[in-house]
Amino acid sequence: MLLIGGASGIGKSRVAAELAEEAKAFVVEFDDVVGAVQAITTAEGHPGLHRFDGLDVSRLSPQWILDAQIATAEALDPALLGVVRNRLTVDVPAVIEGDYLTPAAAVLAMREGAGAGREVRAVFLHEGDPLRIAANYACREPDSGDQSARAEVSAAYSHWLARQAAMRALPVVDARPWTTLTRRIRQALREGPPV
Repeated sequence: MLLIGGASGIGKSRVAAELAEEAKAFVVEFDDVVGAVQAITTAEGHPGLHRFDGLDVSRLSPQWILDAQIATAEALDPALLGVVRNRLTVDVPAVIEGDYLTPAAAVLAMREGAGAGREVRAVFLHEGDPLRIAANYACREPDSGDQSARAEVSAAYSHWLARQAAMRALPVVDARPWTTLTRRIRQALREGPPV
């Protein structure tokens, strides 16, 4: 099982699909799990999962959004572990990718895998340039207008994820250049300690 974390707009879904195709693996987009979890919970019962409910994000400061995104990601750690535990019961390789996948949860998932006699690896993609992320958003969502503020938050979140991953000795791979990304991810995973 491979976990791919990283901020929004840096290419996780694309590289996850490529790696999954190579390994004949099943792809789990953690954002789908997040949407399902939020749909069956309430702000009263799970405030950590509903920080953005009813808010006009355009009126919030980038720092507030970043702090809320980090807190939401941390609140979702148990959901990631639930997905990992479920995938460990199936003898099919899996790639799990998402914005809300934290390094702390990845380490716990790797331990879960080791306890079940299965290998779970994790890698975090990094893109710290908000202009590059804004350009990625423009290509992906051409009708969404200026997304420079969203890209600024995404770049700051990418820096936070990279620091958290480095603290836990998890590989961090620059998202660019795209043409060598899958190769560099494979290399980073080979060089890291297997679990």
